[in-house]
Amino acid sequence: MLDRSSRNQPPSADPLTAMLRGLRLDGVDYARYRMTEPWGLLFPAQVAARFHFVAERGCWLRTPDDDWVRLEPGDAVLLPRGAEHALASEPGACATQLGNCQFQSCCGEIAEARGGGEGEATVFFSASLDFNVDARHPVLCMMPELMWVHEMAVHEPGIPPLLSTMSCELALDRVGAGGILTRLADVVAAALIRSWVERGCGDAKGWIAAARDPDIGRVLAAVHLDPAKDWTVAALAQVMHASRSAFAERFAAVVGETPARYVAQVRMQQARQWLERDRLRIGIVARRLGYDSEASFSRAFKRVVGRPPSQFRAAALASTPADETATRTVAPPQQFIGT
Repeated sequence: MLDRSSRNQPPSADPLTAMLRGLRLDGVDYARYRMTEPWGLLFPAQVAARFHFVAERGCWLRTPDDDWVRLEPGDAVLLPRGAEHALASEPGACATQLGNCQFQSCCGEIAEARGGGEGEATVFFSASLDFNVDARHPVLCMMPELMWVHEMAVHEPGIPPLLSTMSCELALDRVGAGGILTRLADVVAAALIRSWVERGCGDAKGWIAAARDPDIGRVLAAVHLDPAKDWTVAALAQVMHASRSAFAERFAAVVGETPARYVAQVRMQQARQWLERDRLRIGIVARRLGYDSEASFSRAFKRVVGRPPSQFRAAALASTPADETATRTVAPPQQFIGT
């Protein structure tokens, strides 16, 4: 997991683990918040994952299910799909008047947001983290809306020392703190996901159950690890060591769709990554996936994704270059001043 060199590693006994080897989180936006009571911040829904680590005093989290739960100093949470949520000095603080955070430079390259009233200060670190797979990847779709460090730390003994280091970096205004914090957040988030997977993915069913099937799991892992390969039904059946008819019937029963449809979805997820993240030309993507022409690829892409690849290519070229995102700071969430 979290390693681009998966193709050079021996096959895993667990197909799902093999599929997750290439999963990586990239720190994109980050900031340190120093909020004084009373305060409240609404974090709108976003495509990127959201990570919070509380360093001082603690606060309250309004979950995506609208429940209020307490976060103590040292607590961290990950929202893999960036669902809307809120942080506040007390439950219900986000129901009052709107305001604005004031951002200022801190620790050289990291920004600090200040806001709230005249009371005690809560300090926390917040980061947006992009996965290196499409947002519609089955693994992301199966993850819970909210992951808690304190639930996973007992199975991940390396997490508490990482959180202690984060606390030290947040407390000291040192050069390079932003880069260190984002890397620590990456590692903590990755450990949370790994623990979730190794513990059986909670009560996740559907695709996760299919991936854990000894026979179908091998097929899914092979497709995800090399989506550009010409995956015919015969080739997939060979991976499962079954006849074409037996494989096709079993695959449809377990996964819920035909092998051809599933392969097409995975291939177009890869195509979106090449278009959006790597900013490759449409013709190059088409050739990588084995299409005879750019036109035939574009038709297939639109059939699966719903929009032509030219729209994703144009959006990627219009966005901030990838090498400039590492030093951006988070756009302020909506702030609410409690009473």
